[in-house]
Amino acid sequence: MNAADLFVRCLEAEGVEYVFSVPGEENLDLIEALRQSDIRLIVTRHEQGAGFMAACYGRLTGKPGVCLSTLGPGATNLVTPAAYAELGAMPLVLITGQKPIKTSKQGHFQIIDVVDLMRPVTRFTRQIVSAATVPARVREAFRQAAEERPGATHLELPEDIAREETDEAPIPASQTRRPIAEDKAIARAVAAIEQARHPLLLVGAGANRKLTARMLRRFVENTGIPFVTTQMGKGVVDETGDCWMGNAALSDGDYCHRMIDRSDCIINVGHDVVEKPPFIMEEGRRTVIHVNFFSAEVDPVYFPQLEVTGDIANAIWQIGERLRVQDHWDFSFGHKVRRALAVDLDSGRELDGCPIHPRRLVHEVRHVMPDDGILALDNGLYKVWFARNYQARKPNTVLLDNALATMGAGLPAAIGARLVHPDRKIMAVCGDGGFMMNSQELETAVRLGLDLVILILRDDAYGMIKWKQQDMGLTDYGLDFGNPDFVRYAESYGANGYRVGSVGQLSALLSDCLGRSGVHLIDCPVDYGDSQQQLFETIPAASRAVE
Repeated sequence: MNAADLFVRCLEAEGVEYVFSVPGEENLDLIEALRQSDIRLIVTRHEQGAGFMAACYGRLTGKPGVCLSTLGPGATNLVTPAAYAELGAMPLVLITGQKPIKTSKQGHFQIIDVVDLMRPVTRFTRQIVSAATVPARVREAFRQAAEERPGATHLELPEDIAREETDEAPIPASQTRRPIAEDKAIARAVAAIEQARHPLLLVGAGANRKLTARMLRRFVENTGIPFVTTQMGKGVVDETGDCWMGNAALSDGDYCHRMIDRSDCIINVGHDVVEKPPFIMEEGRRTVIHVNFFSAEVDPVYFPQLEVTGDIANAIWQIGERLRVQDHWDFSFGHKVRRALAVDLDSGRELDGCPIHPRRLVHEVRHVMPDDGILALDNGLYKVWFARNYQARKPNTVLLDNALATMGAGLPAAIGARLVHPDRKIMAVCGDGGFMMNSQELETAVRLGLDLVILILRDDAYGMIKWKQQDMGLTDYGLDFGNPDFVRYAESYGANGYRVGSVGQLSALLSDCLGRSGVHLIDCPVDYGDSQQQLFETIPAASRAVE
């Protein structure tokens, strides 16, 4: 067999189900090997789409997703998905082709140093220079991609190496278990929590794992300690419960920030400095306990006093087993915050205008989505509203990116989620700006026969930046654009298109589309007009009232 055949056998040994790809001529030997494999090749319409789909697969399964491109422009188009996965802790293996490296008659046509290009956005990047090294290189790429903290790795397979004959075999993955936290670290954490008067749990991105979520739910139920979440920690613990104090969607001034300000001990589980800081640490103000797979990355706003490093689920279990509920714990302020937050989140149901207000929009989407339904959010101002107001009940049911925060990932992520969870309701929520960056993946969804709802929030502008422009007191300039007729655009791909004319119509449309097969695109006008006042004046003023 040749190196391309061996490469695919190595992918099979790693349990790869899908390879997402825009192939090129330098990949053809690998494509032929995939044709004879049980691995399913998903051809996309842009390399970004392939990378985002693969990263979402990795995020939801814990196994590295795989994407493939050709050299040169194909490889450069994978840089953004690589950064998306690396910052967002999503296991991803990127494979790119290359011209022959031993002899070539094409000069430097399309050739750039892809390995060096990928170095800043991956933790492992190598060119394969011999068929004999394929098993070791593939195994290492998958090992590093899945290792805590997960992220992106890259392999380059040149055309002539892909054709080299070899009798090597795949290297099987070793059986490993994560190290657990030291007993003394657990004891110190328990002592600090028991001594506190106002302990608070903060759930971050690294806690968004099945077993960790189960342990955290048990911890909250047994102790009654209130918790807040970061954007990428949404849904780890049921956010409809009495102990949830809100999401750190705003920089400051929200109800959750009142809880943080009042706390004297924060148990910070799965914190990652790639997310916007949910609080700014001040020396001597409170005890912060860092619970994560790895030690704390010290930052001017984050320097915890205690660290519990090791498997998070095991650490929370150990802490929970030793911790005793204390009579001096005082959660009375938390009860006030929770009541006020509940009133705030319930507001907006009466907003019947069209274009629709973001508050009402979140209510409508939450109403139609089942508890295990998955929202894949692109990036825009609506993401702040969903992170704050949409109460998630299960882990990984709100897929948002608060690390790289790139536009264009919403629709591809929804496609990836659909492939992982064929029996669950999936909805992509995209702004018109982000949607048009990878809108061609509509064809991919239709071709694959997926059941998918895409809700486009149209304001005919780059709304998030326009909002920031307004906040800075600058003149409205340079951020408006035109859009296609989204209904006809969807229909041209073979999808179903709809246009919203009223709030009532939106509710009926969402329910109907989620209950039917096929790809459904809904064009919904949105009004961000008072978001500045709501998010930075009304909400902070209301939250101060609980003091």
